[in-house]
Amino acid sequence: MSTQHNAPDEPVAARDSEGRGALEGLRIADFSRVLAGPYATMLLADLGAEVIKVERPGSGDDTRAWTPPVDHEGTSTYFLSVNRNKRSVVLDLMTDAGREQARALVAESDVLVENFRPGTMERLGLGPRELLARQPELIYCSISGFGGGAGASIPGYDLLVQALGGLMSVTGDATGEPVKAGVALVDVITGLHASLGILAALRHRDATGEGQRVEVNLLGSLLSAMVNQASAYAVAGVVPGRMGNAHPSIAPYETVPTADRPIAIAVGNDRQFAALADIVGEPGLALEDRFRANADRVAHRTALRDILTTRLSTAGADHWSAALLAAGVPAGPVNTLDEAFAFAHKLGLPGIVDMPDPCVDAADGRPARQVANPIALSGTPTQYRLPPPRLGEHTAEILHRLSDRTPAPDGAVT
Repeated sequence: MSTQHNAPDEPVAARDSEGRGALEGLRIADFSRVLAGPYATMLLADLGAEVIKVERPGSGDDTRAWTPPVDHEGTSTYFLSVNRNKRSVVLDLMTDAGREQARALVAESDVLVENFRPGTMERLGLGPRELLARQPELIYCSISGFGGGAGASIPGYDLLVQALGGLMSVTGDATGEPVKAGVALVDVITGLHASLGILAALRHRDATGEGQRVEVNLLGSLLSAMVNQASAYAVAGVVPGRMGNAHPSIAPYETVPTADRPIAIAVGNDRQFAALADIVGEPGLALEDRFRANADRVAHRTALRDILTTRLSTAGADHWSAALLAAGVPAGPVNTLDEAFAFAHKLGLPGIVDMPDPCVDAADGRPARQVANPIALSGTPTQYRLPPPRLGEHTAEILHRLSDRTPAPDGAVT
């Protein structure tokens, strides 16, 4: 996909790539909805896979109703964020005909992805044991909130997992209430784990011809993603708490107020600290026993923060960011999202792409604006082939393709 770097408010125009996608020829039957599953399948679709999104009649994916905000057609921007490069087919899995159509779709697919409550696909006759028996080469990916055992009945919502999984216990001010992350971070992390598991299973299938089941859950994904905080407990028995924007093992590694807005300072070694001390006009700080090494600075973090706050209050965040970055000190202002996209543009990184909608005349409609995929492959670049689909947009096309495989409820072939 060739791109150009437009102004921040002028997204890159997405164009069809002449090369092959890395996953071209791979077909995914996507029974997932909301976020973790759709995010995983969108990433795979961006890399060239064909994704058929199965939606329920009438309402489709839950996020179609999660508004506001909406685009120019009234479509939920939440839904639009994770469903490009997919085709939508409406199947009623509560009917015999719908389940047979679903089996026909899976029969011509390499991968099945689902995130129903554990046991639901089995009750529909679409469980892994049944489908893998029919199709041993299938990769069957199940995403759940808390696994298929004792936690099977617990609803898998991101906020709930952030609470039960400990993330909220380390997020927020020490004297305030626990706070969730500002985005459904656990769903996104789980989607990444799901896509990685699918690719590993496909690699094994390429070598052996054998499919398998891939299982990921929100709680396990969060505990893994807690990295150093989780390791502090697992290895040393330390139960971490909330520290605001400070870091339990590094200082200064937090936001500090300036004359106009906060600045993030992420000092990772003694050399960077010495440069910071020099820039703020306190070169002697790096020689003091209480600040000489990182462990010393962690022990005296409050005193160090007070000094930095006093010095940084003499100028604004942009001034200090420029001076500190020039000296090799990781620092920058706390950007709003529009500023973040502008910053990416300034660095020459892709931020937003425009995908023309083939169903809308160019004179009557606007392109579908999408956030760019961050993965760059030199030989098989990310592709932006299809805008997020309207509900059931491709049902007729796909059911026509499946018609030779789909028996009617009475056993006749439709």
